[in-house]
Amino acid sequence: MGDCFDEGYAADGETPVHEVRLADFWLDETAVTNTQFATFVKATGYVTEAEQLGVSSVFHLAVSPGAEVLHRVDAAPWWLAVRGASWRHPEGGGSDVRRRSNHPVVHVSWNDAQAYCQWAGKRLPTEAEWEYAARGGLDGARYGWGDELTPGGVWPCNIWQGDFPRHNTIDDGHLATAPVTAYRPNGFRLFNMAGNVWEWCADWFDPSYYAHSPIDDPRGPAGGTARVMRGGSYLCHASYCHRYRVAARSHNTPDSASANVGFRCANSRS
Repeated sequence: MGDCFDEGYAADGETPVHEVRLADFWLDETAVTNTQFATFVKATGYVTEAEQLGVSSVFHLAVSPGAEVLHRVDAAPWWLAVRGASWRHPEGGGSDVRRRSNHPVVHVSWNDAQAYCQWAGKRLPTEAEWEYAARGGLDGARYGWGDELTPGGVWPCNIWQGDFPRHNTIDDGHLATAPVTAYRPNGFRLFNMAGNVWEWCADWFDPSYYAHSPIDDPRGPAGGTARVMRGGSYLCHASYCHRYRVAARSHNTPDSASANVGFRCANSRS
């Protein structure tokens, strides 16, 4: 587990590379879809944190025409705070998910993901489980399909192409989310473990954790202020966010939501 190529960001704590042993577990083939999340909401009446807040972050080139933009995000001006943006309206007012039933649900916080998992009788994967699964059986590889980003000149994942954040050439066919079964699955038949949307993991984030994590079933530090996210998203690009590598890590507070964050479920094997 960890960055074998010394390509990670120091603040993310992708090293040292270390051995991990995991008990058997299940992981869903895909991220949770809009249809699946809608079923959960219909059954429970659940209201996401973005819906409660009445605002969420949308990438500036994807904002729905006529949507009410409140302000830019200071630290990342390509993100706009859009009133009414939520899992139902990913780009703000005027957008909906009716034609994106098989796209990953977005604008879901870690807390929202936990609520869904509890309802579904599942759980979020640990960070170690997520990385093992993302590797698809390829030990030490840079990506879940090998070491080259575009083998044979073909894009194997949904990330940014072009000049970030001004112009996306959309060589992979998608400005924002892609269907959850887009692109070929990895060796474990898991789809979109790189790009598309960030995926929440169960662990608290600590950049120094790898230096002292246990070998057997590590589950992250006992506490913290942010939860781990894995896999990168449709906005990742080598010029600023090379986090679609299998070893890459990121994090955010558990109440945070945006248009490029979703999740998939895991379960312990009985």
